[in-house]
Formats: sequence, structure tokens, C-alpha cells
Amino acid sequence: MDDKNNVNRPYDDFFRRPEERSDLNGRAREEDRGTADGGTADAAGGTAAKPVYYYSYGPFRSGGTDRDASDAEPVIRRETAAAERNDAGMVARPAPAVRTWTVRERRRGSWWAPVAAFLAGILLTGSLMIASDRLNLFTGSDQALAQSPSAGGETANAASGSTAAGSSGGTVSNAVDTVRPNNIAKIVEQSSPAVVKIETYVKTRSRSSGNSLFDDPFFRQFFGDSYRIPTENEDSQQLRPSGLGSGFFFDKEGYILTNQHVVGGADKITVTVIGYEEPFEAELLGSSYDLDLAVLKIKGDKDFPTLPLGDSDAINVGEWVVAIGNPNGFDHTVTVGVLSAKERPITIQDTEGTRQYQHLLQTDASINPGNSGGPLINLAGEVIGINTAVSTTAQGIGFAIPTSTIVGVLDTLKENKQVPQPFIGATLADITKQAASQLGLDSTKGSIVVNILYNSPAYKADLRQYDVIVGMDGKKYDTKEDLIKAIQNKKVGEQAVLDVIRGGRQIQITVEIGDKNDFNVQ
Repeated sequence: MDDKNNVNRPYDDFFRRPEERSDLNGRAREEDRGTADGGTADAAGGTAAKPVYYYSYGPFRSGGTDRDASDAEPVIRRETAAAERNDAGMVARPAPAVRTWTVRERRRGSWWAPVAAFLAGILLTGSLMIASDRLNLFTGSDQALAQSPSAGGETANAASGSTAAGSSGGTVSNAVDTVRPNNIAKIVEQSSPAVVKIETYVKTRSRSSGNSLFDDPFFRQFFGDSYRIPTENEDSQQLRPSGLGSGFFFDKEGYILTNQHVVGGADKITVTVIGYEEPFEAELLGSSYDLDLAVLKIKGDKDFPTLPLGDSDAINVGEWVVAIGNPNGFDHTVTVGVLSAKERPITIQDTEGTRQYQHLLQTDASINPGNSGGPLINLAGEVIGINTAVSTTAQGIGFAIPTSTIVGVLDTLKENKQVPQPFIGATLADITKQAASQLGLDSTKGSIVVNILYNSPAYKADLRQYDVIVGMDGKKYDTKEDLIKAIQNKKVGEQAVLDVIRGGRQIQITVEIGDKNDFNVQ
């Protein structure tokens, strides 16, 4: 009840003293009665609404020294004329209108809309493909498909079946019509018939002590002489396989090029050719131990397919190459790689001596035992080298003899002649700093003479031990390799003028180039 009676009391009445509050309560009750009797009403119009005062307290209330609370400017709240009061004196506002919600049905799409979009996409894609094909947007120019010249200087088109003349004078087939890595299959198809498998055999050698059971007359009376064992150092007629390698035809008459180490020391050589059921027995014509080259000859009833010899000096490092051979007896195995380097020198020991290879091509195309003698082919279908050796301590390192070395001696090998080996008969070495100091030289450029072969061209020209050769024919040569290469490029019997330093003085010595074959030295 007290709460209801205190509804119309002023807000600040709660903070007054009791004696002051009683008077206000009386007035409040009088005002309540007057209101109930209809004495004063806001809606009647005429008088102002009763003001309601709000004062701030807390940190923003007025202080005693600045401003009195009674002086605070009141905030007057007025009730709107549209408001209505109920019997208890409370304002009654009309209830807001209730809004009803409706769900809109989803519109169903027709079935042909996605079909039409799909067909439009197909039409657009097809149009773009046709336009790009006609405008040649994704392919190179026609110049990239140009033909490369064959070894004989004539251009051949493999697709039309035309041929070109090779360096040997025979007819050779050009293996490609494009110069791109994706023509490797065509290269293999055109080149494989000219690649052969070479097998070598040696006679078995046996020794007999002379008192074998098979030599007893009683045993031979029953079993005959077929069980007789050869005597000491007597050769039997039985052959056993001794080697396996590869080769290729470079002349249609049946001339085959291979490595010397493939056929060296063989008593019998057989050649297997594609298209023939039986192998051919081959004849060894000429060979060179130092160059590791050999030429074989077989006889057939028709011309054999051949491969052209290309220019190994024209190929660049990084270009694609293809190797074909018979590694471990797997016929016509194809491996692909790039030319890794040129002018590589290596040294290999074998049963016949030490081979000093020069100017080799290096490739990462896989070369294994049995690949020796097979061709290394460029993308024009031309032979640029003969696969020869592979590193046993690393993978992806193979070597091939370049055609620049082969071309100059090919006819000599075909004619079964010894390949001339130009030399002067002097053992040379590079100059060390210690040797230069002892000889009183200003630099280490040049080659020092270590030894002189008796009766050799150097011996006859009075070249002496510890002479220093710094040049030949007016050209300087700083290392022994450069000087030896220059000597080997000369012909046997040709004159050469050596620039020599002897005892601190520079002199010139004229020497005649000799043939190493005449001195029976390695």
C-alpha cells in the first residue's frame, strides 16, 4: 500500500527530513484528491503539465560552494496530448498492429536452362579451338620444322623416302623430317636396321701332362681318338665366346665400323643383321689400337642399310643424342640423353696396354658393356660418334669417339692399311715451377723433353733431353697436350720447325715428322 501511495511523490522527497516530508505528503494527498475530483487535467487543455525535476548526483552533482541544488535547471517531461489515462492514473497507449508473415513459394526453373548453358559452352570452346588452330597460336613457326642437311650435303625427306649420298659414297637414308626431340621414334625406326650385333670367339687352349687316362692305348682301343686330349700348347678347334659388342654399316657393300677393343684378339667374328636368320662371319680388315677403331667386312646377296656420318664439330653441348647398341646382349637397345661435353681426354688400361683417348664426346645417354662400337646419333639421324667407354665410378658418364677423328682414317682402315701415327720420337712433359726455377725459365709455359727415342726424327734432328719446346712453326704451345695435338695433325714426312730454349738461349730445330708404327712402340 505504501508503494502505491508514494507513486505521485516527488523524487527528491525521499531525501528530505521527516518534518519537511509531512507537509509535502499532505500536499501530495490533496493533489491526488484534486485529480480524482477532476480539478486539473492535461487533456482538458489550458493549463501546463506538471513539471518533473531530475537532478544529477554522484561525481556530477552540484557542490555546496558552486551552486545550490535548488538552483539546478529542471528538465521538464511533458506527456503527449494523445496519451490517455486509465482509472489508476496510468497512461494507456494503443497496442501495435500485429504483422502477419507469409512464405513466398520458390519459383521452379525450366529444365532447358542448364542444357542451353552447356551447349553454349561447347560451342564457345569449339570455336576457340578452331580459331587457335588456324591462327597457329600454340605451335612454333614452320622454320623449326626445316630439314637438316645429310652428310653428303643433300637434303633428304624421310617421309617421302628420298635418300642422300654419304661420305663413303654409298646411298644412305635420312632418318628424320623434323628436328625436334619428339622425332626420336622415327630416328630409331630408320637407324636400327643399320646397327649390328658383333660376337667374338677364341679357340680354347689346353695343356696335357702326357700320362692322362685318355692317352692310354687300352682306353683308346674302346673309345677311339675322339677323346684324345691335345698335348701341351696344342690348340683345339673348339671356340668359346669371348666378347660382345655393336657396330653399324657405313657402306652398303657390307663395311662395318666398330671399336678395336671389341674385335681385338678374336679368332672368329660373327655379325647379326636385322632381317637375316643366320649371322654372318666377318673379316677384319684394318684396325688402330691408339684410335680404338676397326673395320669389318661381310658379304651379302643385296645392299645393306647404312647410316650417314655427320659432323661432330657442328653439334653443341646440350643437344639431344641417341645411342643404339646391344648392352648385355639385349639387341638394339635405345637410350637417349644430351651431349654433356666435348674434347674429353681419358686413359684406360687393358690387356694390350694403355689407351690414350683424345677429343672424346661425353654424354649422359646410358652406355653399358655391349654398347661399344654402336652409333651415337644426333636429331638429324647422323652418326656423330662411336660409343666407346663408360665410367665405372659414376653414373650418367659415357664417352664416344667423334666422327672428326674417324673420317680421316676410314679409307685407310677399309684398305687394310695401318693408320699413320705422326710423331717426332720425344717424350714430353709439362713444366713445373721447380723445373722452371732449375732451368732458369721465367714461366712454366712450354713442354720439356724428358727422353729421346733412338734413331727417331727427334734424335736425328739433335733434339736433346731437358730442351724446352715453346712453339712450332711460329705458333706458341703452352702445354704438352697442345703440342702433341699439333704434331699429330701433320702428315708423315712433313717438315716442322720447333722453337726450343736450350741453356737460356732460344734456337730453332727443324724436324721431319715420322710414323710411330715404324718404331713398334705404344
